[in-house]
Amino acid sequence: MALIAQRLASLGLVLPPPAIPPAGVILPFQFVRVVGRRALISGHGPLNADGTIAAPLGKLGRELNVEQGCAAARLTALAMLGSLQRALGDLDRITAWTRVFGMVASAPGFDRQPAVINGFSDLILELFGPDIGAHARSAVGMAELPFNIPVEIEGEVEIGA
Repeated sequence: MALIAQRLASLGLVLPPPAIPPAGVILPFQFVRVVGRRALISGHGPLNADGTIAAPLGKLGRELNVEQGCAAARLTALAMLGSLQRALGDLDRITAWTRVFGMVASAPGFDRQPAVINGFSDLILELFGPDIGAHARSAVGMAELPFNIPVEIEGEVEIGA
């Protein structure tokens, strides 16, 4: 078993299948686009183990607290890893996490976006370690995110053969 798959299993974590969008929604893009040694990762949101959008929904600082936002960011990491697994065939092909852009649906006055996106970063660092998992990152507040999700994250990784 590959190293990252072993780490996921030891933590009791499962990668969800592809996202199931709401009825009538068409997603005309790739969730992962491989270009040379780079994999560009489209924005992902939190998913349940069956690929449906995970609750709770809403904005941080209004419907959700920081802990709930962190949990949503962690589920978003699993959704992103599922897309990478399908695109790359093996998560061990990732040689570096280069960039992460975290978006947090935020009520007016909420300013703890970095704490929310830590839910994503902490899991990536736990799975990939400080060398491969280290990444540049932004965490910003947004007035609205698709389907009322609390967190959307996009990124980029470097891949080997």
